[in-house]
Amino acid sequence: MRPNFFHHLHPPTIPAQQSRWRYTLGAGGTAIFLVLVLGITGALEMFYYVPTPDEAALSVQTLTYHVALGGLVRGVHYWAAQLLLVVATVHLVRVVMTGAYAPPRRFNHLLGLILFVALILLDFTGYVLRWDQGVQWALVVGTNLIKSIPGVGETLYRVTVGGTRPGPATLTRFYAWHILGLGLVAIFFTGWHIFKVRRNGGIAVPPPTLRPDPARITRYELVRREVLAMLVAGAILIVLAAFVPAPIAAPITDISAPSPDARAPWFFLWVQHMLGWGDPFVWGVAVPLIVLIVLAAIPYVLPRPADAELGQWFPRSGRIAQGVLGIVALGVVVLTVLGWLGGM
Repeated sequence: MRPNFFHHLHPPTIPAQQSRWRYTLGAGGTAIFLVLVLGITGALEMFYYVPTPDEAALSVQTLTYHVALGGLVRGVHYWAAQLLLVVATVHLVRVVMTGAYAPPRRFNHLLGLILFVALILLDFTGYVLRWDQGVQWALVVGTNLIKSIPGVGETLYRVTVGGTRPGPATLTRFYAWHILGLGLVAIFFTGWHIFKVRRNGGIAVPPPTLRPDPARITRYELVRREVLAMLVAGAILIVLAAFVPAPIAAPITDISAPSPDARAPWFFLWVQHMLGWGDPFVWGVAVPLIVLIVLAAIPYVLPRPADAELGQWFPRSGRIAQGVLGIVALGVVVLTVLGWLGGM
């Protein structure tokens, strides 16, 4: 079979053992698919969304209830964004728990973390664009965290919200960041991340002399599996969008302060819970930054996994890295659950 453009995006062959779903979990390919879905559905939403404080929430309601298939498109966009964070997290966990961060993949691990942060900020800015009462925590408390940064906080806050308090300029800036700033950053680092995967030899596997199974699959089989995974992911998105509508609330009437029961978006619930412990800079900025630095340092500080143990889950030589990630993940999950329960 003559390879087409999409086949040429893949290596001619890859090891069969490391191409199995139970090893990769399909996270990388699914993440790329979700990014494409977000780009298409986001472009469709732009035809109806009006980025002004008076019209933003109403335009979301118009799209949802009065445009043919508008509610479905918005639901697919919303759920693709939420699932993308979940899939990206699974991908990060898989990389660390299989030792796939070892040289020559250390730099690509950093690129992946930068991309992960960009995706979180994209989700955050898109969340605020609803401009309804459900986003007031993110709009007020979330942006106030910037102000808590010593020295440069006030300046960064004014640059972010366009003034001394959230207002019309804030929505315009969040819209610009969501569509252009962060969107272009995500596209750039996604392309660079994929390029580095190919440049570094694809999936992390032992050297040829140490592989217990020399079998390989062709690029045609790999594409077939990816298409099947996309169909499954697409079906899940449509079902979620049809039966679990994207959140929607009344337009914001008082932007000065969130209601007492206002919640952060689910991916920031762990930060919201920590803010109740004291200083907002320490718990809302410094601690998340330390977590990010710890994850970024794993390939550079901790021992390199043994070559013979690459391409398998939980290599013995990577126990320290697995323990570090396990502690971080457990802490975030527990704090997220506590934050969710605290808002009930």
